[in-house]
Amino acid sequence: MLTNIAQVLAGMIGAGILFIGARAFWAPSGAAGFGIPDTPTGDRTFRAWLSVKGVRDIASGLFVFILLAGATPHLLGWFMLAATVIPVGDALIVLRNNGPRTAVYGIHGATAAVMLAISVLLLVA
Repeated sequence: MLTNIAQVLAGMIGAGILFIGARAFWAPSGAAGFGIPDTPTGDRTFRAWLSVKGVRDIASGLFVFILLAGATPHLLGWFMLAATVIPVGDALIVLRNNGPRTAVYGIHGATAAVMLAISVLLLVA
């Protein structure tokens, strides 16, 4: 039962990161800030870097779905645990760049906490 809940939550994380990656292409000005103040959303070079991030986010979301479809819950748990580094790193970047605490803790920190909980549920399954 807990494994199924963890797998559904992992799928939601995968879908969310796919959405964030795709948004970098269809609405880059909305996707650009990530909590970092004064993000130069109109700058072509920045948008190129945002596209790189978008592709990586899409791939990360696809990895979750590939593991959901073809791997054991245990392997998915290890992947989710390793991927928890991403929102932790994002939180630290926003914090270091004087971004709002709501983005640090409410977005990136909460995502990391949820991913950690999913990882634990999958690893103990």
